[in-house]
Amino acid sequence: MTTTTKNNKGLLARIWRVTKRVFLILFILQFVYIFLLKWINPPITLTEIGSLLEGDGLHRTYVGMKDISPNAKLAVISTEDQLFPDHDGFDFKNIEKAMKHNQKSKSLHGASTISQQVAKNVFLWQGRSWFRKGLEVYFTFMIELVWGKKRILEMYLNVAEMGKGIYGIEAAARTYYHIPAKDLTPLEAARIAACLPNPKVFTVKPLSAHVANRSAWALGQMSHLGEDPDIQKLLQ
Repeated sequence: MTTTTKNNKGLLARIWRVTKRVFLILFILQFVYIFLLKWINPPITLTEIGSLLEGDGLHRTYVGMKDISPNAKLAVISTEDQLFPDHDGFDFKNIEKAMKHNQKSKSLHGASTISQQVAKNVFLWQGRSWFRKGLEVYFTFMIELVWGKKRILEMYLNVAEMGKGIYGIEAAARTYYHIPAKDLTPLEAARIAACLPNPKVFTVKPLSAHVANRSAWALGQMSHLGEDPDIQKLLQ
């Protein structure tokens, strides 16, 4: 074996050791960050940074569950994830249904639960790559394990985009209705929740046809689901 070959092997071994160390440190850091976010709010997310870079601005005020109207909590569960109290982060029936639809149609249907949306919005970037989806699965599993349903719902209501540059229910309530989130009526909450699939297109003010129609449907769902004891626990 030549000296050059030995040196190359030694260099590769050192690179591998450094790489393993870096990955181990990153893994530990993200694990610590997940645990910290059980009690503290993220300083900023990649989606919010994107909003700033695109010139949409950033309007956001974190609030605790006691400062969010039960109507808002019920509205997002009713429109985004009606099985939220019952699943472990993934709604496999909806995922299978969406996959079958997407194979046949050019219009893509999503099947992300509230937990998956929180994992994406807090830890990741927007996009449809398989790599990002894989990370989303990991973070969804972790927040279900570490945070629990109430914290996941609270985080969702604080980081979800609810209008152009508007993030979270408090900013949305103050922007659209000039009231704090704790005072939202069922109709106001339903209209905000109705914009969530695409808040830049489905506008609350001016009221888009989609939001008007979907909020009417949402109110019916809220009336029905509000009696569910598992959902009731999340509204307190």
